[in-house]
Amino acid sequence: MSAPKSYFFRSFLIVLLSAVFFLGVKRVLPKRIFSEKAGATKNVLIDSMLIDAFEAEKDSAQAGIGDTLGNQPITYYATNGIKFPEEQYEDYKGNQYLISFYEKLYQLETAQNGNVRIAYFGDSMTDGDMIVQDLRNNFQHKYGGKGVGFVAITSESAASRSSVIHEFSSNWKMQSYLNVKNPARPFGINGHVFFANDTNHIAWVKYKSGKYTTQLDNPTLFYGSSENKKGEISYVVGKDTLRKKLVTDNLLNTLNLSQNGLKSVKVDFKSARSIPVYGFNFDDGKGVHIDNFSQRGNSGIPISNFDVSLMKAFQKKLNYDLIVLHYGTNVLNYGTKNYNWYEKSMTRTVNRLRECFPGVSILIISTADKATKYDTEMKTDSAVVPLSNAQKHYALKTASGFVNLYTLMGGDGSMVKWVEEEPAMANKDYTHFNFRGAKKVAAMLYSQLNAGYEQFKQLRKSTEGKAESDEHPIDSIAPDNANPDDEE
Repeated sequence: MSAPKSYFFRSFLIVLLSAVFFLGVKRVLPKRIFSEKAGATKNVLIDSMLIDAFEAEKDSAQAGIGDTLGNQPITYYATNGIKFPEEQYEDYKGNQYLISFYEKLYQLETAQNGNVRIAYFGDSMTDGDMIVQDLRNNFQHKYGGKGVGFVAITSESAASRSSVIHEFSSNWKMQSYLNVKNPARPFGINGHVFFANDTNHIAWVKYKSGKYTTQLDNPTLFYGSSENKKGEISYVVGKDTLRKKLVTDNLLNTLNLSQNGLKSVKVDFKSARSIPVYGFNFDDGKGVHIDNFSQRGNSGIPISNFDVSLMKAFQKKLNYDLIVLHYGTNVLNYGTKNYNWYEKSMTRTVNRLRECFPGVSILIISTADKATKYDTEMKTDSAVVPLSNAQKHYALKTASGFVNLYTLMGGDGSMVKWVEEEPAMANKDYTHFNFRGAKKVAAMLYSQLNAGYEQFKQLRKSTEGKAESDEHPIDSIAPDNANPDDEE
């Protein structure tokens, strides 16, 4: 019996030493390998409308048509006497359709009249205010303006955002247009609606000035209508604790917290059950302001579910001059090179935006380059060009401006270069930019918009005094072979 006992003892000792070694090694290995957080993906939202759109047409045999327009010239009708030169489809920018935005910039620059506001909708590319914070800084450096604009009540990227320090309690109930088709109340301008429905614990949110800002200018709460007339907020300014009642009579209500800028503010919501809350706006009312409405996993399609009446109410309060749609990252992974289904869905999205924000210019930004491993080499994903073609085509059909981010980056193989150059401009996922890359992208976007604006000023100057009979309203100039059935 001595031999079996000795064997058992040695085996037990080996197992024990292995366990001790494993626990010791675990302490020095990257934490992401041994995540101790339960349900790490529970807050990841899936764009259900993207899935529905793809499933509805995944068996379609139609070929994409965006790349068949490459040799066709695009001509424009004059708008307010201004007509941009003809351009080739492959170089399409659509500055003609940004004239109303450029005119507002012109009035701001020449007469210091009014202000200009941009709504920038995006996906994980603009997570944490990436790209947008630098674009905002570029515009504000030239035209003036202070503040980060509209910020939601909660945000999945709050910890990584530096343009505003954002904290909040964990008991907020949030509904998102990514995965909720019938919300309790309409989604706000950021695609979310929040409720402080916890009656046992106070729901709160805190903001503090961050990068590029020294204070929170004109802090204003946006919230909706409700039968609840007992809701109130409380917050501290200096040594005073202020309490204000939430008047819920209108479809959209605003409540200003201070006429002066604050370094930080923590707001408690009391007895606010069933009151839809949307977020806070911070701006000084001058110059240019850009709101970042980013959402991880978003394709842009959920915007087509915006409530027109509520969006018109937001427009009366915020007065947007340009809407930017920057999507594509989450559309590349569907194993297809036929993006007719996405083109149709985003055409409906733009049409809905025109209902919600009449007369506002719209700018489409294409997918960036993305690299995928083929055999042993990282190369541009084969879906990038077909998707960017589809995005260009629906921009053209909907009379929207267009930025081809893929070509601005350098075209084929550019993401690999951005990742591998020193210092690196993009992350090792070969999809997302780092902060250096995001700043460079913002500079490229600003450069294209500014070039269009400078051209606009020259055209405006040369056409001053022309008869109004030369004017023509904005009209879509989709080529004759565009598919009219794709439009809503």
